[in-house]
Amino acid sequence: MNTTVKAPRTDAASALPTREAILAGLPKIAAEIAEGAVERELGRAHPFEIFQRLRSTGLTWLRVPKSLGGPGGSLADSIEVICTLAAADSNVAHALRTHFGFLKSIAIDPQSETSRRHAAAALEGKLFGGAYMEIGTPRPNTIRTTLVRKGDRYILSGRKYYATGTIYADYAFFIAVGEDGRPVSVLVPVDRKGVRILDDWDGIGQTMTGSGGVDLDDVEVFPDEVAPRQADDPFRRRHSATRAQLHLAACVGGIARAVLADAVSYTVVHARSAKHSASETARGDAFVQQTVGDIAAASHVIDAAIADTARLLDASAEAIVAGAPDIDDRLMRSALGNAKTHIIVGRLALQAAERLFDTGGGSATSRKFAHDRHWRNIRTILNHNPLALKARVVGDYHLNGTRTDFDEGRVF
Repeated sequence: MNTTVKAPRTDAASALPTREAILAGLPKIAAEIAEGAVERELGRAHPFEIFQRLRSTGLTWLRVPKSLGGPGGSLADSIEVICTLAAADSNVAHALRTHFGFLKSIAIDPQSETSRRHAAAALEGKLFGGAYMEIGTPRPNTIRTTLVRKGDRYILSGRKYYATGTIYADYAFFIAVGEDGRPVSVLVPVDRKGVRILDDWDGIGQTMTGSGGVDLDDVEVFPDEVAPRQADDPFRRRHSATRAQLHLAACVGGIARAVLADAVSYTVVHARSAKHSASETARGDAFVQQTVGDIAAASHVIDAAIADTARLLDASAEAIVAGAPDIDDRLMRSALGNAKTHIIVGRLALQAAERLFDTGGGSATSRKFAHDRHWRNIRTILNHNPLALKARVVGDYHLNGTRTDFDEGRVF
């Protein structure tokens, strides 16, 4: 392997910030990110400088356990970080999805060789991206990317898509099919020869997440960069699937916070009272007050649901680490709670984003405010996880006890 990962120093002079210190700095970095969010949206400017800044804040290694030199933040901590970053710029929060997933794998399996080895890179500020899926295949889970042995190394070839966050990352995970026909996970530096990250995501929302393609043109892979898929461990697979979904819900929750902030800001700073209004100001208009109140209530409920689900996932993570006898029950509670959370969060957030325009007249649709970005971004995120399917699965469980989707750890 031609990459060197240094172990974190433990001397007092280089001591890493504590969990409390990292979280205390979250509002400041979020404010910095929010400062140019609208301009980046309108100009489709990728926030490379923001990701460079995040590397030194501790937020990107918050979940690394204390046993590996990290601050030992909880999953609930990381979900609040995602919500806060998404309120500032949902592209930034969404682009960290694979990275936070990797931190989760370290947190629930801290003694593994992979965790011990790559925790050091995370603590140095390295970011992890990746792409699992491919387009143009008969079904979404079909993998055509191949990993073939060549002497004492391997050759990785194929094309991936939905490479969210990889454009900002140092390392990337790819799923390929080995010579035995079984899927394997490959982790390589993004600057490895043959890795070409394409900025070709053309969705209506989340436009700066780098969620497009990656060409893998005969990429050289070393044996210690290859590992079996986590699918061999059903408990970790189920937990991982639920966490991946909750990350998206947290992004939506953050956007709902931004909708409320924009509703208040636009009403107070820019909006005029309607010509039929009894009030001299928009902020004094009863209908505008009701609109902002409804948005505030929706954001509150969304935050509460997401935070509650995060606590359930913390409990399931603790069960995995401890090998607790009730691990299956905890995993089921977190997965079921997550599915229910997605249903209500998705519906309320879309409604809130639409109601934002009721705070003003035609001027509220001006492109300079980019109010439409909230609905577009929420709608794009929700297309990852169809709410109708979630509702059906939840209903089937309550009516018939069916838990197939939950047990298989499907990201649905």
